[in-house]
Amino acid sequence: MGARVGVQAHDQAVGVLPLAGRPGLAWIDRRIAGYLATVGRFGVVWLPAYAFLSTRAPSLLQAVVLAAGIAVVWFLALRKSFDTARLTLLAMGPGLAAAVGTATGAVGVFALGAGIDLELSATELAEVGAAVFFLSWAWESLVHRSLAGRRRVLVVGTSYGGARLAHDVRCDECAPFDVVGVIDDEELETVGGLVEEHRPDIVVLASHEVRTDAFEQLLDQARVGFKLVGPSEFYEHAFGRVPIETLRPVWFMNVLHLYHRPYSRLAKRAFDLSVGVVGLLAVSWLLPILWIVVRKTGGPGSVIFTQTRLGEGGQRFTIYKFRTMRADAEASGAVWASQDDPRITRAGRFMRKTRLDELPQLVNVLKGDMSVVGPRPERPEFVAQLEAAVPYWTRRHLVKPGITGWAQVRRGYTADAEGTIDKLSYDLWYLRHRSLTIDLAICVKTVATIFTGTGAR
Repeated sequence: MGARVGVQAHDQAVGVLPLAGRPGLAWIDRRIAGYLATVGRFGVVWLPAYAFLSTRAPSLLQAVVLAAGIAVVWFLALRKSFDTARLTLLAMGPGLAAAVGTATGAVGVFALGAGIDLELSATELAEVGAAVFFLSWAWESLVHRSLAGRRRVLVVGTSYGGARLAHDVRCDECAPFDVVGVIDDEELETVGGLVEEHRPDIVVLASHEVRTDAFEQLLDQARVGFKLVGPSEFYEHAFGRVPIETLRPVWFMNVLHLYHRPYSRLAKRAFDLSVGVVGLLAVSWLLPILWIVVRKTGGPGSVIFTQTRLGEGGQRFTIYKFRTMRADAEASGAVWASQDDPRITRAGRFMRKTRLDELPQLVNVLKGDMSVVGPRPERPEFVAQLEAAVPYWTRRHLVKPGITGWAQVRRGYTADAEGTIDKLSYDLWYLRHRSLTIDLAICVKTVATIFTGTGAR
C-alpha cells in the first residue's frame, strides 16, 4: 500500500512514493535504550567528580561516595535541562541543553561543597564543570543519534500544510525524523491501515477534515503508541518555530491555557534584574572605551543614540544604544538598515557585528522597559506596514521585548516584511515555550552568536 507524497510548494500532492524510512526501535528496545541513556548520563557526571576527589578523599570509598553525591546534584540539573530539550527537540539541541544543565548544576554543587566543608575553589569547580559539559554533550549527542533512534512520521492530509511539512523534514538533514508517507486528502480512509502497517512514532493531522473522517480510525490504532499532533505543533517540536501559514487564532489559546506552565512575572523580572546588574558590572570597564571610540570615529552627534520603540502591550519607550550611524542617517525618513549600509560608521560596523552597541540596553532592562530575552522591539514608523503584511504580528507584544531572543539567534536581522514573517514564527514559538531554562539557553546561544557575528547588519 502506498501513500501520495507531496513535495512541492502550495501543498499539491504530485507523485506516489512507497512508504520508506529507517525502522524505529521497538517499544521494548526504546525502553532499554532509555535506561542505558540514564545510566550513561549519571556516569559521565560521576566520572569527572571522582577524578577530582580521588586525590583528595582519605579513602577510595569516600571518594566514590562524595563523587556520587556531587553527581546526583549535577545529574538532576542536567536531566531537567534535557527534559526541556526533548520537549523542544531541535530547538535547544544537546549542546545548549548540556550548557544550561551544567551551569545550573554548578550552583548546586557549590552549595553542596560549602555544606559538607569540601574545599572547592571557583577554578576547580570550573574545571570539573567543563569536563561535565563536554562529556554530557558527547553522550547526549550519541543518545540523540543512535540510542534514541530516528522517529517515523506519518502526515495525514495535504490541504493545510502537509506536503510542505513533509518537504521541510526531508530537506533538513539534521532533523531526526523520517517521513514514512503523506496521505492525500482523497485517501484518508486508509489512515488506519497505514498506521497498523508502518507503526509511526508521530502522526501529523494536516487537514481539517481529518478531525472527523479519520479520527476514530486513529483512536482504534492507539495501541501502536504514536503521538498525535497538528502541523504547527510538529513545527514547534521539530524546528522551534510556528509557521504563520499553518496558524489559526485558536492556537493562541495554548498560551493562556489552564495547564500551560506559567513563567511568572516575578521569576522573569528576577532573572532580568540579575543579568542586568551582573552584566553592567561585567562591562563597566568597557563602556568608557566604547564611549571614546564612538566620540572619536562617529563624527558629530551624541554618543548614546535614543529611539522610540514599541514594548509590551504596544506601549512606547525610549531605547538606548551606542550610535553606529552618521548623525544624519535618517534625514530623509525612517528606513530599515540594509546589508553593507553606507550610513554605518567604520567603528559602528564592528560594534553592530559584535552587538556591543546594544550594551546600554541593560539600562532599559533595569528600568523594566525591556527584558533580557524576548522579541526585538520594533519602531512605530513601521507598524502600519507590518500589520498589513504580517498576520498576527501584534501578538508579539504579549511579552516584553528583549535585548536578545529566539528569533534573533535563529533568524538574525531582517529588513522586509517577508523576513519579518519568518522571524515572527520564532517569536511565537518563544511566546508559547518561554521559561527560565529557555531564557538561559538563548543567552548561551547569544554568546556564540556574538563571537561569530551571525545575523548582524
